[in-house]
Amino acid sequence: MCGIIAYIGPNPALPRIVDGLRRMEYRGYDSAGLALAHEGKLWLRKEVGRVADLASQLRDGPESNVGIGHTRWATHGGVTQVNAHPHTDVTETIALVHNGIIDNTNPLRAMLTSQGVSFRSETDTELLAHLVRKHYDGDPVQAVRDALKHVRGTYGLAVLFAAHPDVLVAARNGSPLVVGIGQGETVLASDPQAVVAHTRRVVYLQDRELAVLTAEGVDVQTLDGDTVDSAIETLDSDYALASKEGFDHFMLKEIHEQPRSIKRALRGRIQVNEGNAKLGGLNMTPRDLVAVQRVINLGCGTSYHAGMTAAMAIEALARVPARAEIASEFRYRHPIIPRDALFFAVSQSGETADTLGAVSEVQLKGGAVMGIVNVVGSTAARTCGRGVYVHSGPEIAVASTKAFTSQVAAMLVFTLMLARCRNLSLEQGQAVASALDDIPSKVAQYLREPGPIDQAVQLIRDARYVLFLGRGYSYPVALEGALKLKEIAYVPCEGYPAGEMKHGPIAMLDPGAPVVFISPDDGQKEKAIANMMEVKARGATLICVHTKGDDEIEALADVSIPVPDTADFATPLLTVLPLQLIAYHVGLALGRDIDKPRNLAKSVTVE
Repeated sequence: MCGIIAYIGPNPALPRIVDGLRRMEYRGYDSAGLALAHEGKLWLRKEVGRVADLASQLRDGPESNVGIGHTRWATHGGVTQVNAHPHTDVTETIALVHNGIIDNTNPLRAMLTSQGVSFRSETDTELLAHLVRKHYDGDPVQAVRDALKHVRGTYGLAVLFAAHPDVLVAARNGSPLVVGIGQGETVLASDPQAVVAHTRRVVYLQDRELAVLTAEGVDVQTLDGDTVDSAIETLDSDYALASKEGFDHFMLKEIHEQPRSIKRALRGRIQVNEGNAKLGGLNMTPRDLVAVQRVINLGCGTSYHAGMTAAMAIEALARVPARAEIASEFRYRHPIIPRDALFFAVSQSGETADTLGAVSEVQLKGGAVMGIVNVVGSTAARTCGRGVYVHSGPEIAVASTKAFTSQVAAMLVFTLMLARCRNLSLEQGQAVASALDDIPSKVAQYLREPGPIDQAVQLIRDARYVLFLGRGYSYPVALEGALKLKEIAYVPCEGYPAGEMKHGPIAMLDPGAPVVFISPDDGQKEKAIANMMEVKARGATLICVHTKGDDEIEALADVSIPVPDTADFATPLLTVLPLQLIAYHVGLALGRDIDKPRNLAKSVTVE
């Protein structure tokens, strides 16, 4: 969500900024722009649409060695060229790009308007440029520092001064920024993907820090002016520019990467002979685990669904009360933070604003919170301090697929740890560990023979409404399947617990309406069949995801999609796969932008 790139060094800035913008396209955006400093003036271009649309307007760009760029995901103001970043002050000698949301926009805008400032855009970002101008008296760093004293909200920003082409000023509060330190050049970005082309040596800015970038490096300070001794870290090789590797879309590639990504999430952590598991990043002894009296998983969207799945497994296997909470709701309802609870912040990017806000709330009230994240060095990983990397590798498609299964797999490893030191015998632990260990091969087996996905697509593509149903572990899978279809294909649908279907959603079923029922051969199968009969009685069309060899369900289904057999708690790692493929192929059939669905962003860094 929104991307910042800035360059200063001996080389032409323009192509490097455009390359950085392209590397961040996967985050989601609706306009792009850039500004260069050249001969005491600013050269600025911005366009609605893709980075390619911007690039086509840059043929007359000057030979500048310093500049800033931005991809915008609209929050304040519509998707227009005027609202696109960068924004400038009234003299058009200061340009600024910004991620985040300014909370006190209205009073600041009113103050500046009363002082004669005329606004060109509807954005909150433009007022930052005017504030910097208001405080500028020849010192660019002090101007930014003084301007931000008036600002409340979240921001990651970069400021370019036409009169100071030898310096860039950046600041962070709640929105990620990373500085890449190269050989005689320095790069700033909101995403390490945009830095790795230049260097792997980086400094992560922390909240309320200001950075002064020159070609020689970076000077990091607090907003109050104190010097910060920032550690230089090395980016993981996973940040290399991702390739589709022969697949038509990143989403399809990432679906097919799941045998490997799940294996990476489990590798070195499952101990089959001992019937146990180990997560070194948690740094928890058996005594620590026994002291945990409840587990609360915090997440948004797909990560929330992964947390729901894990909570069910924790209760079933470890007999510890567990639940999942939507982070955006949790952080604002003045929650009770039990001292005996362990919280997990679940986020693919580790930059999800609502999840980070929930982490802050837990920590403020003395709770223990750990991260379940994919991106190494992300804000959640650094804020939590302890946790688990899921190691799914870069996920470029906006709609999450392999991160979901990797998150579930990692949390099932924790579940085994927790259960083994409490109530599981050696033999029971071995059975759980063995079931997890077998999952990657079973995922590969299903993906080789995915079943009649095309038949399901034909039923769903033109549907007025699609209902996803599941019981137990299959309920969060139903939610995830509906979410994927919404994200990718824009088909109206919802996920529901099958037992609740008769309490409302059954009214939506017209004759022929597609109902996707996730029903593996588990302890709730009989109840699920009863729900299927209710659906069939209303004339709906039944698409069933079920355990291979289950003749009873296959006979009920209009479309039967079998998956390999596994333990109840592990079924979501298999039953979610057909739903991912259905969403992908329905989106394809409807001509959707698969990897960059409308209005969505990969990393949701604003509320």
